Amino acid sequence: MSNHSPLSNESIGPSSPEADRHRRVLHSLKGPAQFLSFWVAIALPFIHLPLLAQGLGDPGVTLTFLTLLAVNAVALYAGHGYNQ
Repeated sequence: MSNHSPLSNESIGPSSPEADRHRRVLHSLKGPAQFLSFWVAIALPFIHLPLLAQGLGDPGVTLTFLTLLAVNAVALYAGHGYNQ
């Protein structure tokens, strides 16, 4: 009796040592990246406050504020799983 599967696993070969090393490096960087992102997301609003107090009438200040807001959103997303 043969054990045939409708899906072929021929394309999934044994993982190479290079791929394993790459996965280990990515896994080892995940914790520090989440730590840094979490704390950047905490600290950035304190930089927003002086910009808002100054006013957003100047295009350079407005662009800086919007850039920091986007960086804060990315940091919130990247750091949301820290210390869970």
